Amino acid sequence: MEWWPAALVVVLAMGFTYTNGFHDSANAIATSVSTRALTPRIALALAAVMNLAGGFVGVRVAETVGGDIVSVPTGPTGIVLCVGALLGATGWNLLTWWRGLPSSSTHALIGGLGGAALAAGATVKWDSILDKVVVPMLVSPVVGLAGGFALMTLILWVFRRARPGPAVRGFRYAQTVSAAAMAFGHGMQDASKTAGVVVLALVAGGHRGADDASVPWWVLALSAVVLSLGTYAGGWRIIRTLGRGIIHLDPPQGFAAEASAASVLWVATMTGAPVSTTHAITAAITGAGATRSAKAVRWGVARSIVVAWLLTFPGAGLAAALVYAVLSPLT
Repeated sequence: MEWWPAALVVVLAMGFTYTNGFHDSANAIATSVSTRALTPRIALALAAVMNLAGGFVGVRVAETVGGDIVSVPTGPTGIVLCVGALLGATGWNLLTWWRGLPSSSTHALIGGLGGAALAAGATVKWDSILDKVVVPMLVSPVVGLAGGFALMTLILWVFRRARPGPAVRGFRYAQTVSAAAMAFGHGMQDASKTAGVVVLALVAGGHRGADDASVPWWVLALSAVVLSLGTYAGGWRIIRTLGRGIIHLDPPQGFAAEASAASVLWVATMTGAPVSTTHAITAAITGAGATRSAKAVRWGVARSIVVAWLLTFPGAGLAAALVYAVLSPLT
């Protein structure tokens, strides 16, 4: 098969990665910006650099997306499947960004792959999706929520006799570290998952063996660079939702949320599970904020975010299936 169909998928994959960057930049910096620990541009620059570094570490997530979600047929059908998945996921990213809702780019991509595969009559690996996607999708927000609440409770106890002014200033400095850790985890997860789709396209185009799920270094490097550029562009609508919409955070709460969410991402990456950075940080923010008072959390905003989460798989999957149905007669 000629090289240009696979090259087209690479271009579309990088387009998705760019939208992923500005859509999910809020994951790493919203709390630091809202607590004034970092200025917006410094926070975005830090997130972009750490996204770039993290992109080279998440190979196991790329291998999961490239080998354990769907079986892509070789030839034009497989290429169109990848195109449909990427366009469906990109469209969902843009829609939720426009609405200011922090939905999951990870689950949009996996939903897109599943929807396009079903439309193409390809094999969807449901057992693997259950083990490596659905279970982590359900567990990671619970762990993030509990972790944010527990860490903030510990901070309140340890610093109960500290003077508020110096303590708050100290946590503003600490947020530089926690935001960097969060951005690194975002890079590990989100740069690598797009690389997995490129691997699928290379298999479909006959440029790699069907059983070869290894990720070429240039794919990881390109994904990491584009993700960092998208992150620096900034998704300000979602930043406002995460930073102020759920709860008004102070620096200790921001640190607790970022540290808890980063821990979830790092552990998930080590197991190869493509979890949502959005789920992790939103749940951690809610958990850390709830230590002040359950009434302090704007549950209406949180409910809207949960609805967006629930709609992501079917929404992106349906969009991808429609794109495949439109494009497949052209092959």
